[in-house]
Amino acid sequence: QVQLVESGGGLVQSGGSLRLSCATSGSPLNYDAIGWFRRAPGKEREGVSCISSSSSSTYADSVKGRFTISRDNAKRTVYLQMNSLKPEDTAVYYCAAAPRNYRCSNDEAQFRYWGQGTQVTVSS
Repeated sequence: QVQLVESGGGLVQSGGSLRLSCATSGSPLNYDAIGWFRRAPGKEREGVSCISSSSSSTYADSVKGRFTISRDNAKRTVYLQMNSLKPEDTAVYYCAAAPRNYRCSNDEAQFRYWGQGTQVTVSS
C-alpha cells in the first residue's frame, strides 16, 4: 500500500510561514493525486488543497493566495507552502493519496491512503 509521511509542522507566529512535506512510498504507484486536509480542534476535517498527477491544483477559498501546493515527482513528495499564516490555520494537517485519474474534484471519498498528520499551530 501507499505510505504517506507528513513533516514540517510546528509553532509559528501569525503572519509567518511554514512548508509542509508529504513524502510517499510503496505501491501502487498510480495513487499519486495528493490532497492536503486539516482538522482543527472541535471542527470537521476540511480539504485545503489538492494537486493532480498532471500538477493541476485547487485550493480552499480560505487559503487561496496564501498557500501553494507543488510536487517533486522524482522524490515522490508533495509540498504545501503556507504563507501569511493566521491563528485560524491552526490544525492537524494530513496528506492523502487518490488515484492518478482523480482531477481534484472535491470528492474526498477518492482518497484511499492517509498520513498520520502534522500539527500546525499559529499564535496570535
